[in-house]
Amino acid sequence: MKEKNRAALYLRLSKEDQDKLNKGDDSASIKNQRLLLTDYALEKNFQIVEVYSDDDESGLYDTRPEFERMLTDARLDRFDVVIAKSQSRFSRSMEHIEKYLHHDFPNLGIRFIGVVDGADTFNLGNKKSRQINGLVNEWYCEDLSGNIRSAFRAKMRAGQYLGASCPYGYIKDPENHNHLVIDEYAADVVRRIYRLYLKGYGKAKIGRILTEEGILIPSRYKREVLGINYRNSHELKTTTAWSYQTVHTILNNEVYIGNVVQNKYNNLSYKDKRHVKQPEDRWIRVVGMHEEIIPPDIFKKVQERQKIRTRTVRSSGEAALFSGILYCADCKHAMVRMYERRGEHRFTGYYCKTYKTQGKKLCTSHAVNYEQLKDTVLSALKKEAGKILTPEDITYLRQIRRENSEAEKIQTRIRRTENEVLRRETYKKRTYRNYMEEMISEEEYVSYIQEFEEEISELKKRLAYLKERYQKQKKQGRECDVWVNSFINYIDIDELTRETVLELIEKIEVHEDGSVSIFYRFKG
Repeated sequence: MKEKNRAALYLRLSKEDQDKLNKGDDSASIKNQRLLLTDYALEKNFQIVEVYSDDDESGLYDTRPEFERMLTDARLDRFDVVIAKSQSRFSRSMEHIEKYLHHDFPNLGIRFIGVVDGADTFNLGNKKSRQINGLVNEWYCEDLSGNIRSAFRAKMRAGQYLGASCPYGYIKDPENHNHLVIDEYAADVVRRIYRLYLKGYGKAKIGRILTEEGILIPSRYKREVLGINYRNSHELKTTTAWSYQTVHTILNNEVYIGNVVQNKYNNLSYKDKRHVKQPEDRWIRVVGMHEEIIPPDIFKKVQERQKIRTRTVRSSGEAALFSGILYCADCKHAMVRMYERRGEHRFTGYYCKTYKTQGKKLCTSHAVNYEQLKDTVLSALKKEAGKILTPEDITYLRQIRRENSEAEKIQTRIRRTENEVLRRETYKKRTYRNYMEEMISEEEYVSYIQEFEEEISELKKRLAYLKERYQKQKKQGRECDVWVNSFINYIDIDELTRETVLELIEKIEVHEDGSVSIFYRFKG
């Protein structure tokens, strides 16, 4: 019978331990554990066949990388005994103590020894003490978890930002890592996303525009430009395009109006890593904690616009033109679509939803023909423009529109040039890393750097010229009030579009006789 003296040493350092050196290094505690266990194994004539070391891992979970490797090797009969500093280094979960020490290991013929606390699964007399220690360790973790959560919530209520990574558009304040400061380049992209959305562009279309212009997606920007070791669990290695979801998230994040909103997700318990979304009344929201990127009124407008679009996402064609903003003037309920009863059942207009579902006892049909409604609204917009805009205004606004078009073209060129500068700067950083890792020679390094610096210099000159042109273009205009400014794109309007309706009209109420009342988003 062979002697069962093949030993595996298991070392673990908890995230809560304080005697750590630089993150990623073998800590002083791990080194001490290795020395202690090696001396013990040699003293007891055990043959050390493998060492498993988990650094920065909680003892509550059995998903630790080296712990899992040890369990796999145990099932492959690669050792006879596991030696750890103590039972708590092996695990702080009572469930795992019972599963592994009192079930799986005995079935595999494997012995467990805790050097400091005297735990030994070959000693049946100390099973009760092992179980009591397991409970004490679990209680310790429960208390520690509660204290940590309380401390975190106190910091959240104070408005301290606790996220490991900043939202796109911000970086951590070098003087206070719980405070956000604006990253101007990314902030400009965020502002542009809001502008494009309010101009009527959909979220997927905005993503395509940003991708076509070569603007890095947030995760790649954080890694390649900011140098942050950032990983998005939903991102594939091949992902380079802006997605609908990324644009949607940016359009709905209160961080851009200066608010810090946290505690949206919590672990199920101190023993379970799974995150569960919290109801909104449990979120911790602190307003005005950092400089805003988006003015609150613009943010609010975007939220209102999304509600209308969400309600009409399944609509298509002409029927979608007034969806979400058309109401009965009497019962105030929404109007629904009306179709021909015979023939092709063609869409013809709208009538009251209350009348459709409850009959004429509660409301009348308030039916309105779609083509007539379009003509009425178009005529009303032109009439409103006529009230507000003098002939001089119209001439001037036409000029403004031309100037704005030119300014937008310059802005696009500015953004593309900034991207090119950013790309060259990134290449410089990579070249330096390649040189330090001896992937390229010093001669190659000097040559590449000189080439990149010359290109960056030329790009910056072009950028300065474009920005100067853009400022001159802006100075040529005059300030218009918000209502007048809203009509810049609609001076010569001949046909209604969904974007026009949403931009200028808050709601339309239809009266019993088919006439309408239009409520504009701005007051004259």
